[in-house]
Amino acid sequence: MSTTGSPKRRAILTGGLAATAAALTACSGSNTDAGKASAGGAAATGTPSTAPAANAARPNSPWSAFARLMEGNKRWVDGKLQHPDRDPRRRQFVAQEQEPYGVILSCIDSRVPPELVFDTGLGDLFVMRTGGQVVEPVVVGSVEYGPMTSGTPLIVVLGHQRCGAVKAAYKALKDDKPLPGNLQSIAEALRPAYRETLRGKHADPVDAMVRIHSNQTAADLRTNRDLAPLVRKGELAVVSAYYSLDTGRVEVLNGAPAA
Repeated sequence: MSTTGSPKRRAILTGGLAATAAALTACSGSNTDAGKASAGGAAATGTPSTAPAANAARPNSPWSAFARLMEGNKRWVDGKLQHPDRDPRRRQFVAQEQEPYGVILSCIDSRVPPELVFDTGLGDLFVMRTGGQVVEPVVVGSVEYGPMTSGTPLIVVLGHQRCGAVKAAYKALKDDKPLPGNLQSIAEALRPAYRETLRGKHADPVDAMVRIHSNQTAADLRTNRDLAPLVRKGELAVVSAYYSLDTGRVEVLNGAPAA
């Protein structure tokens, strides 16, 4: 995997990145920051004008990366997809090196493909998908890859409506009946969210658990030993979000960067 970035960031990787793998961010955008997107505890949407120009400079700040993603999600919701940077010219442009502008940690659910949900192109995102977007050291290492080696300014932890993994984990933990095979490891990773869910009263506890888990995971990444310094300097934002299968809209839960 080829990356670009400052020698300092490469040194971080070669000098002690504990676990590396694929993460996500992008190399598509306009020469100016993307238009503002609304966010904050309720549904967040962008206000797009045009799709990013092919091979243009990527968003280089947490806000511009966030705005670019939310503009793409609005196109997805409105059915006005522009499918930017998905042609042979783009493939050639990113063949030798990449500079994704966002890292997406999401579920394996077939109905939640981040590249489509945010209407992005080739080389735009580091995408990691695990059951219930749970994390273990190798996944954390994968999330760290973009911010620590090529300056990716944004991480989004994306939970979603009717998550089968969270539903199965909730039932297994509630009934104290382990899931078969390695599926139980997913349930154990979700136990902190399950415990927090039990502390409140929820009309839909599984949906609440999805949101709680996304918030917990984002908070853990935000205070991660290697990522926290980037967050403090304003070079990185870690956002928790929730995707509606019904509407296609991404709702920001916590951590949206300021303009």
